[in-house]
Amino acid sequence: MSGSKGLNRQQMADRAAREFQDGWIVNLGVGIPTLCSNTDIGDRDITYHSENGVIGYGGVAPEGKEDLNLVNAGGQNVTLKPGAAVVHHADSFGVIRGGHIDATVMGAYQVSMTGDFANWKLKGQKGGGIGGAMDLAACAKRVFIILEHVTRDGSPRLVTACDLPMTARAVVTLVVTNYGLFEPTGTGFLLREIAPGMTVDEIRAATGGTLTVADGLRTIAVVV
Repeated sequence: MSGSKGLNRQQMADRAAREFQDGWIVNLGVGIPTLCSNTDIGDRDITYHSENGVIGYGGVAPEGKEDLNLVNAGGQNVTLKPGAAVVHHADSFGVIRGGHIDATVMGAYQVSMTGDFANWKLKGQKGGGIGGAMDLAACAKRVFIILEHVTRDGSPRLVTACDLPMTARAVVTLVVTNYGLFEPTGTGFLLREIAPGMTVDEIRAATGGTLTVADGLRTIAVVV
């Protein structure tokens, strides 16, 4: 099966963003998670936080209107919402370590059935650093992960146990992949919503851990 089947990257971010509740402070990590700030979530007031010190930003800046000094965690030029602030890196981490982040959205290489995840180093890779992921995993109230369901060679990213260098254990509360919306239960993955065009059998075959299916399984609503 192709890793591109199912939701596209923006649709994955949209589904994660629909979990955000009014008044939340949400940290968006590098990669697909940064796209959450593009999602229209109605009149809910969400404060997007980037570990580099931009707090209260909006979507990616339209072409020709970029401020080269204003970037998110992924280096994309973003816009500011009313009341936004740009703070020192240390103050940004003070927000994280002070327990003020309602949810962090990060990418990962693997997520396990028990809510462990690995996102900073591949097997055999030299060097690298865990960065702010360690602080976010330890201090955020909720940890959401967005990732492609399988690797380029078709190996599952949702696994029984992570075999890559670990970022944190038993912290992941929600996983969005291009195949669906999942919840680690400790003994498996609960498929809460399925991506359009996918079947449960296809997802089960592409998942490394035990898969259970929620009663009344719904299809993820997408914006084309």
